[in-house]
Amino acid sequence: MTLTGGNRHDVTQLLPLVDAVPSIRGLRGRPRRRPRRLYADRGYDYDKYRRLLWKRGIKPLIA
Repeated sequence: MTLTGGNRHDVTQLLPLVDAVPSIRGLRGRPRRRPRRLYADRGYDYDKYRRLLWKRGIKPLIA
């Protein structure tokens, strides 16, 4: 969770928040560093951020 000012757009904090996700433990092997999917609302529906998430190996599922 991050806290920003009231007049700041949420999408500006999307990538720092994704980078701050701790390792995800599974049953075997090396822990995943990033989630496989990101669920978000329409406030995050920008082509630029979709492309950046795809490059990181994260599938954006935006309403």
